[in-house]
Amino acid sequence: MARTGFFHHIGTFLLFCATVLLIITCISAPVVHDIGLMKVDLPGGRQTVSFGTFGYCVYDPSGASCSRSQVGYDAAAVMQAVDGTKFSDYAHSSTRDLTRAMILHPIACGLNFIAFLLALGAGVVGSLLASMVALLAFLITVVIMIIDFVMFSIIRSNVNDQNNGSHAYYSAAAWTTLVSAICSLLGTIVVFFTCCSSRFHRQRNRDVVAPKNEYGTAAPRRRRWF
Repeated sequence: MARTGFFHHIGTFLLFCATVLLIITCISAPVVHDIGLMKVDLPGGRQTVSFGTFGYCVYDPSGASCSRSQVGYDAAAVMQAVDGTKFSDYAHSSTRDLTRAMILHPIACGLNFIAFLLALGAGVVGSLLASMVALLAFLITVVIMIIDFVMFSIIRSNVNDQNNGSHAYYSAAAWTTLVSAICSLLGTIVVFFTCCSSRFHRQRNRDVVAPKNEYGTAAPRRRRWF
């Protein structure tokens, strides 16, 4: 991959960036309470609710109270408890069910990391496999990103429509998921391009005929029997 090595390294780096960004999303609240997919500033401005991949935290300058890490949690019930936000039965059940899909965050992260390792080999086969795995990681990242924004848009609209002083907004982990999807897509395209380009150059080099000697080839000497 001498001719396309530079671009291949760019694609590999993009897959690495996608992995790191999804790691940030995965360690959001309750692992790191200040990182969240969505945050809600409660009335008075002293307390904040941070919703993450596997749970949530309620924190203020004095400390944080977090849920245990689990697949799926009831974000609507949390907001009902802390500031009295009202949700319809449909919104309540929808948000609870959608949080179970957040297990796709670490799955997408793992696939991006596998694609990164495959791309490090810089061979044609490794690049082809890396682009295929990266494409799968991109599709999963897009799916979970849509789920994140749909679910938290329900929470956000209900909280902000209450006009009780609470303010909900998307936070860092939501944007790292979005940027990760972009990096994963670009990495897939670049790695696949370098794979195809490398095959093209290799095939062309095989088809090149070695130049003939200017003076031709000497005729073989005949063996004399006398």
